[in-house]
Amino acid sequence: MNADLYKRLFKAIFSEDIIALKKIADLIISSEREKSHKVLADSLEKIKYTEKPKARNQVTQFKNEKNTASGMGALPTSKRNDMQLVSYIPREQLKHHMILSDEIESRLLTIEKEYAAKERLAKFNLVPKKKVLLYGEPGCGKTLAAERLAWNLGLPLLKVRFDSLLSSYFGESASNLRAVFDYSKSEPVVLLLDECDFIAKSRTTGQDVGEVPRIVNMLLTLLDEYNSPGLVVATTNLKVSLDEALFRRFDDIIEITKPSSIEIQKLLKTTFSAMNVSREIDWEMVSNRLEGHSAANVVLIAQNAAKSCILEGSKVINEGHIQGVIKDISMKY
Repeated sequence: MNADLYKRLFKAIFSEDIIALKKIADLIISSEREKSHKVLADSLEKIKYTEKPKARNQVTQFKNEKNTASGMGALPTSKRNDMQLVSYIPREQLKHHMILSDEIESRLLTIEKEYAAKERLAKFNLVPKKKVLLYGEPGCGKTLAAERLAWNLGLPLLKVRFDSLLSSYFGESASNLRAVFDYSKSEPVVLLLDECDFIAKSRTTGQDVGEVPRIVNMLLTLLDEYNSPGLVVATTNLKVSLDEALFRRFDDIIEITKPSSIEIQKLLKTTFSAMNVSREIDWEMVSNRLEGHSAANVVLIAQNAAKSCILEGSKVINEGHIQGVIKDISMKY
């Protein structure tokens, strides 16, 4: 088999491209016939026409091999269609550098310190904070804070896939949610319920029937019972819409706020750290103009300013580059 065929084979395997794999199989059979390896070619062709497709659970097992390679077991799947209920985020993909207010930084640091000292705390019948709710407007860094916790604690991050978890079948959504929490009992992970608004909304709204109240009740039960070796972190944009009983289940509830003027300056300078920046920039004036923007907005503005600088052939970012892109970014981001 030549190098090009090897490459095609590996790409087809790891992209799970069945059609490409079958084409490569035909090429291998033809190649063996050309080499006069008739017995081998006949054997391969027999396999081609007699082997039946494997069951879906075996496909799921294949998908999970990358997770077992990192020391984790097969990820939980829905019983009906074998869809993965969580996504594994590799450590190298975790974003963990954050610029926060002193208060928020201190509270996240306390969670990390308590978890690191869990064995010492246990000697005094104390337990670390393990159930955390992060809330705030979009783009303020709630998901990033969860990734930062996973990074600093050295734990894998599993993000719940609500598209797979939610089902129109009676009781199946709640069953899927329990499967996810059961998995976290055997693996020390940060379990992320990202943007959980629509499964944790108030049961008193009167707008939903059936599965929504059922899954909210299941979530409350699972949080009550939670005693896993890792953490569960939930994020939401709308604190007022969440079920009131939900708040009592968390050990800590932290609002991730929009950056202050000082934090905006730090975000801009950090984003520009790989480039030359003019000393004449009035950082206070720029940051004051950006007050009210989310952290994600500020970073996007800085990135666009850097691109503008590069595209015009300039070697130094100046105030004009920043001011020129501010108007193009919506504060609702």
